[in-house]
Amino acid sequence: MSNTCEKRETSLTSWRRYVVRGDVHRIKLPGKRGHVQEGRRYAVIVQADDLLALSTVVICPTSRTAFPASFHPEVMVDEQPTQVLCEMVGAVDARALGERAAHLSHEELRAIEDALLLVLDLP
Repeated sequence: MSNTCEKRETSLTSWRRYVVRGDVHRIKLPGKRGHVQEGRRYAVIVQADDLLALSTVVICPTSRTAFPASFHPEVMVDEQPTQVLCEMVGAVDARALGERAAHLSHEELRAIEDALLLVLDLP
């Protein structure tokens, strides 16, 4: 019988091979509390590639109906304009990630980085 730690290490390693910063994945977010997004949607991976072997991953959820704002950069997902909700940045269990739907362009990822700098008040 194999060790649980070995199984976890193997599964995280294989998961890591298929996920990079800027990927857009289908995701099922937990139940709604307040104005937090819930349900099936897409999420952009914003975590540094060097940390993607962790059991959690930092994402920004998306919306096709959010209001335009400087902290809601627009990207194309499935050929539809989609807002990235940078004020909702958070960590989720890596197992919540579904299929990869897209990978953002350099310009789209840069717009998200700028919005995160604004939301998090970073220099």
